[in-house]
Formats: sequence, C-alpha cells, structure tokens
Amino acid sequence: MADLSVHVGALALRNPVMPASGCFAIEYSEALDFGRLGALVIKSVSPACRAGNPTPRVAETRGGMLNSIGIPSKGLAHYRRDVLPAYTGHGTPVVVSISADTVDEFAQAVAEMSLPEVAVIEANISCPNLEADGMAFAMTPETTYQVVSAIRRRTRHPFWAKLTPNASQIAAVAKAAEEAGADALVMGNTVLGMAIDVRTRKPRLGNVMGGLSGPAIKPIALRMVHQCHRAVRIPIVGCGGIASAEDAIEFMLAGASAVQVGTASFLDPGAMQKIIDGLADYCADTCVERLRELTGAVELDRHLSDRWLRFAQQSG
Repeated sequence: MADLSVHVGALALRNPVMPASGCFAIEYSEALDFGRLGALVIKSVSPACRAGNPTPRVAETRGGMLNSIGIPSKGLAHYRRDVLPAYTGHGTPVVVSISADTVDEFAQAVAEMSLPEVAVIEANISCPNLEADGMAFAMTPETTYQVVSAIRRRTRHPFWAKLTPNASQIAAVAKAAEEAGADALVMGNTVLGMAIDVRTRKPRLGNVMGGLSGPAIKPIALRMVHQCHRAVRIPIVGCGGIASAEDAIEFMLAGASAVQVGTASFLDPGAMQKIIDGLADYCADTCVERLRELTGAVELDRHLSDRWLRFAQQSG
C-alpha cells in the first residue's frame, strides 16, 4: 500500500484531501466517513452576525456554478457552542475558516478561535475589506501583509492564508503572506463572474456578481498554484475545480501539498472519498511509494521554466 500521508507545515494529514470551506457540512457524514479525510474544513464564520446576500444565491453555469452566499454567520460564540463540537470527534484535524471585515476584526477573531480542539485556522483574506472600499485583503501585497502580520501578532496557532485568484500579482501576494507569518497558503477561491437571464434580462444572482467555481476555473487555479510554489517556501493547499484523483495529482505536481474539494461534492457527496481511493490506485499503477513526493514534481523544460518564472515575477 502506498503512503498517502502528507504534511502541511507542522500538521500531519493521513492523506491530502479535505473539503473547501463553504462546501461542507456535518450532514455529509451520511455520505462519507469523516475519519478517512485528511482534514475537515468548516464553513467560514465571522465575528459579526450576518444574514447573507439576497436571493437567488446560486446559479448553474457551463462547467461550474456561480454563488453569492455572503457568508451568513451567527457570530463566534454560537459557532464555538453549536457548530464546532460536531466536527471534533472524528479523529481528523479540524480547520476553522475565519472571515472578517477589518484587519482588527480578523486578528481578534483568529485569537478567539485559537482553541486546543482546532488544528489550524484558515484566514479567508479573499473576502472584502471594508477599510479598502470592499476590495479583498489579498488583492495586493500591501494589504495582504497588513492583515496577515496583524493575525500573526495575536496568535501562535497554525494558520493558513486563503488567497484570491482575482489578484493580478499573485506571486507577490503569496510572498507577502509568507513574509508576514502565514504557515501555509490556500490557493485559492472563486473567480469573480456574472450570468444574466436572457428572458427576464436580469442578473441570475441577487447580488449581481458572484464567485465562479467548478471545472471551468481549474486551469486558472492550477497555474496560480504553480506560480505560488515558485515564489514561496511555505506549503500550498490547492483548490479550484478538483473533481477527481487525476485533478488532485495535477495540483500536487504543480506544487500543492494538499487539496480542497468544493463544487464536486455538491454533485456527488462521496466525491472526496472516491478521490482518496483514486489516489491509492494511481500510486499502485505508477509505483509511487509516497504520494507527498509528487509535490512540485512537474517536469519542465529548464529554459522555458526560467523564462516563465521571470515573466511571473515581472507581472506579479
């Protein structure tokens, strides 16, 4: 049997497969064994209570889906009391995702959620920053460094910075997060998109625009994981359009140490378990003894690789 175990920083995982935040709930225990997953990533919580965005919040598209949920939240106290305990008894590391509107709120929320039963905190800095006219924290290296360093000052708990694919300087943003103290990166989130109903001539989302996820964004996410891997030394958790073991292996070859599965689980609640089985089959078929050795193992022409690295550094 191949060794599917991986490490994301100091965190040891039995395999690299985990859900993406917002695409997983306790009800999935009816479709898969939580004890088989690498980690359990819970839906983002914010310190402020939120009702979420206007409906409709989801729209199917060719090759994916658009969502504009708005991260509904009942606050941290409710989350600690009524949400978190259900995830901590499965022998699988729990990752808590935090969303906030300001730098200070982020730092305070992460400090409050730095609990013994929480293995890692995922700081969703791809969410809007009210102090920057709603632009996501991770859109620029400067705002990324500001929020990540503020979080690092408030906690010694392991935390991952979740970046946005909507940033134009992704390598520079990744480097800023590393320099500010993030233990790992999650690359990435949804791509901003829009759909219109041609009969009503109205946007298909109540919030007009939303995040595109699913197979349609996989090539974008894969490219960004590769760029981040070339720019930083900390681990990367890849996310974006992963629906099969082959997809997960591509992300690992591009530089990911682990992967998150989102939209695929809406179509098939057992998708993550099938991906884990597929990874074992791949290792057996290709004589791979340790899956973690695939991270960053894509074979590139040296001169072409150097040229693209310079291009990435110049364009951010």
